[in-house]
Amino acid sequence: MAKRDYYDVLGLDKGASEDEIKKAFRSLARKYHPDKNPDDEQSEAMFKEVQEAYAILSNPDERRKYDSFGHNRPGGSPFGPGGFQGVDINIDDLFGGGFDSIFSTLFGGRQTRRNQRGSDLLYRHQISFQDAFTGTEAEIEIEVMSSCEDCSGTGASSPADVRECSTCEGHGRLRRMQRVGPFTQQVVSDCPACNGEGKTITNPCEKCHGEGRLNKNRKVRFTVPAGIDSGTRLRMSGYGEASRDSRGAAGHLYIEVKHDEHPWFERDGADLLMALPVNYSDIVLGCELEIDHVDDKPLKIKIPSGSMPGETITVKGRGFPNSRRRGQRGDVTIVLRLKSPPRLSRATKKALEDLRSHIDDGATPEKSARDEAERRRK
Repeated sequence: MAKRDYYDVLGLDKGASEDEIKKAFRSLARKYHPDKNPDDEQSEAMFKEVQEAYAILSNPDERRKYDSFGHNRPGGSPFGPGGFQGVDINIDDLFGGGFDSIFSTLFGGRQTRRNQRGSDLLYRHQISFQDAFTGTEAEIEIEVMSSCEDCSGTGASSPADVRECSTCEGHGRLRRMQRVGPFTQQVVSDCPACNGEGKTITNPCEKCHGEGRLNKNRKVRFTVPAGIDSGTRLRMSGYGEASRDSRGAAGHLYIEVKHDEHPWFERDGADLLMALPVNYSDIVLGCELEIDHVDDKPLKIKIPSGSMPGETITVKGRGFPNSRRRGQRGDVTIVLRLKSPPRLSRATKKALEDLRSHIDDGATPEKSARDEAERRRK
């Protein structure tokens, strides 16, 4: 594959100034840098191509030779037999910023250590179906790593026993320069002498032995909202473990709330579903029924005459509270199921046979199936 023109690589004309070359390289280096495009072979190739183009066009002597001969310059490649392997580029001249790494310059600001937040905790809590409907106040007891009260989380017997780490001079980080292609990159890592804390303790706290944290039992009260979905996780900010860094915030406590099953209702979000077994006479003649409901008011169900097994009846606004829409409730959907008695007395059988003789219209099974299909399609 033929090599692209270096000016085309940087998107420039041949008469581009030195500042225009630097500006174009800076923009493309940001776009294709491997740290912004991990595991992207195409971006990696483009980044190398941009570096190579800049290495030639930013050097006045190499640029004059390239302008005269292009890639077929006398004497072969300016990078030697191995091709382009990276050249010295003045990072300060190109990006500014003293010893900051190219990554700080490309992606904004110095790399600084942030105060670490404590670990999050997850607890599970079971409630009744009724409490999920109405909402409730609940309390759990948790075991959590909390900040030591004797030393206020510093891990030292007194403030005077906390010293600045002499290895990292209190920064908690160590910086070293590393060559990456044509760039000199600054690598930042935690100080091994103080484990990144920036301080050392000469006399540890007797209660927490220098840890700054202790295992404690804690009671936590929380509100379960009405209509909560089973499996919902409630977040209690700051109720998790204390940070190892006395300046860091505590983690979060997540409480996963699950509710019991109901004897006959099933949930679909805010809607309630149930199967209702009914007698044949109730389906044919119609009837009105009442059953106990979770809102402590009877649920009235009206079955129209001529109903069919498998049909549904919807009672609007009697489902669960909608947790996403305040003041609204879902619906209750009832599926009719034909209740067949396990054993029939002689009198009952005789009555059913008489009934069959009265309602039999003499239609063949095929005609009945055809008529039913047409009824459903209307």
